[in-house]
Amino acid sequence: MEMYKNMIEQLKNGEIKSLEIKKEEFLQFREVLVKDEMFKHFRGEAKQGGNVVFTFLENPRS
Repeated sequence: MEMYKNMIEQLKNGEIKSLEIKKEEFLQFREVLVKDEMFKHFRGEAKQGGNVVFTFLENPRS
């Protein structure tokens, strides 16, 4: 869980541009992500095979 928090912080701070989460890890990652105060700023795009690529948006999604 701490690893996911660090990855989310890196994405928010612009240290990394995107983050790919494997299908097997998605539910655990999402559990941490939804607790983040900037949750609406994250966009997840599903890829073929079930992995999800997350990016951070300047403006929150509606």
